[in-house]
Amino acid sequence: MKRRDLLKAAVTLPLLPLLMRGGTTLARGVGTLATALRSRVRPGQPGWPAAVEWEQLKRQVGGRLLKLEPPFAHGEASQALKQLDNPFAMGDNPTLTQTSGWADAWASQPSAYAVAAESTADVVAAVDFARRHRLRLVVKGGGHSYQGTSDAPDSLLVWTRHMNQVSLHDAFVPQDCAGHMAPLPAVSVEAGAMWIDAYNAVTTRGGRYVQGGGCTTVGVAGLVQSGGFGSLSKRWGSAASNLLEAEVVTADGQVRIANARTNPELFWGLKGGGGGSLGVVTRLTLRTFELPEFFGGINLTVKADSDAAYRALIAEAMDFYQRALFNPHWGEQMKFYGGDTFEVSMMFQGLTRQQAEQTWVPFLDWVRARKDCHVTKPFQALVLPARHLWDAEFLRQHLPDAIVPDNRPGAPRHHYLWSGDHDQAGWFIHGYQSAWLPASLLEPGRQAQLAEALFNATEHWGFALHFNKGLAGAPADTLARARDTATHPQVLDAFALLICANGGPPAYPGMPGAQPDLAKARHEATAIDQAMDAIRAVAPGAGSYVSESDYFLRDWQRGFWGDNYPRLAAAKRKYDPDGLFFVHHGVGSEDWSADGFTRTG
Repeated sequence: MKRRDLLKAAVTLPLLPLLMRGGTTLARGVGTLATALRSRVRPGQPGWPAAVEWEQLKRQVGGRLLKLEPPFAHGEASQALKQLDNPFAMGDNPTLTQTSGWADAWASQPSAYAVAAESTADVVAAVDFARRHRLRLVVKGGGHSYQGTSDAPDSLLVWTRHMNQVSLHDAFVPQDCAGHMAPLPAVSVEAGAMWIDAYNAVTTRGGRYVQGGGCTTVGVAGLVQSGGFGSLSKRWGSAASNLLEAEVVTADGQVRIANARTNPELFWGLKGGGGGSLGVVTRLTLRTFELPEFFGGINLTVKADSDAAYRALIAEAMDFYQRALFNPHWGEQMKFYGGDTFEVSMMFQGLTRQQAEQTWVPFLDWVRARKDCHVTKPFQALVLPARHLWDAEFLRQHLPDAIVPDNRPGAPRHHYLWSGDHDQAGWFIHGYQSAWLPASLLEPGRQAQLAEALFNATEHWGFALHFNKGLAGAPADTLARARDTATHPQVLDAFALLICANGGPPAYPGMPGAQPDLAKARHEATAIDQAMDAIRAVAPGAGSYVSESDYFLRDWQRGFWGDNYPRLAAAKRKYDPDGLFFVHHGVGSEDWSADGFTRTG
């Protein structure tokens, strides 16, 4: 459930871990600028809005227009520095992003202005203003984008942080779907809410389950639009696959409802097509599920004495996973480090503690029988009542070391992050790549090939297998929902998503004393490239998860979405033909310069 666990040598499992009426036709002149808009304007250039025009926008949004300055400028530096160890505080600052940058790629820089939206009407005003004045538009809720898609200098930011209401439904039917869809228990979440807000309402107080992300501070809207895998997606699917309806402000400034029968192509594109490309989502409604009695997790670390022993350990781990863990009960990670170290940090559902422990007996017996493999962190299985998985009060009392509360005065009591996620705040990425691994690699005739590739990769850099981010082995209904999303089709037949990455401490531009070590970053990026080459030798053509992927990926359209990309591009042309919405390697971005300011196609 930690998105960067491979940056940590050993992590205690927080076992815990551990949507205004919609139109159906396009209006207000979408496409009327399609031939006129060849570039966007920057501050100081002809066409940049005059002060009186910004003031008009400010009045229109009830005073909620902010002129932004660099976070470490003038007297603000001290306050900004104090926020860097608290992701909640960082998210509450419109000038900061949860990632400070990526070596030789991008660096976090604030927009020129931000609309601190509190309503859909505020979002409409911002979209209309950006379209009329040819501005670069950016959307940020959680601000967790690794590739900087919620960040751009010289832009207008639609900041949805204060749109964070969560509402439960006993029997939800999407608009115009009565008689076509049965009522379902569901939750509606505004665009600025984080997953901890959703979990607190749905699980802690509501006693049900919603599939979301593992990191509590990730924004709900961004995760859903990118696909959205959580710790137990092999059981309940991706967040995108459970989307029932969305409210969206499209490029013409219209508020649209998108569901299976109203604006169905927009709806499909929002389910995994990537955030920030098709419109500004203002509300999402997701199905909820019956909560199991317990959630649990296990930890284990094993060290091999030699390369031969490590090869054997990797082979046994893959065979054991295929025999015992390749099912909806299990999620999360196995990690493989250079230095012959293997670490398990997994979650389970639908099993008692005794059943979980019994499941692992054969593997533990295999390790103990060998003289060249040693348990360095003893096997540990923990369970807790499922309703308390995200219950901050329960965790404070029973597992205080597993969480880091937001202790700022006035902060919501239910806001905390998992201790193992603390180093995510502000990190500077050196390299990050991912690959869906097909389930065919687990077949007996190919396991040796898989194990050898995994071993070869560890010779260059460590990595993790995220089993919950591959849906092979999931129930038929889970697979059917996931098939009806824009997410890369390979996810349906992937037993895991392999992630290989590393980064360094915060390195925001202008931050006192912070200078990224670019030589070290480039060296590590090269090592990650080499490790992934070893993996792709047995998984040629493997796609990547759009949220966790290489900034420099060349064939990103196919890499992120495979055969789904032409359909996504058609939805983009229909709902945003002029390309108002631009993000790096987002749908339609191939028609623009890398900074999104000049049309090239």
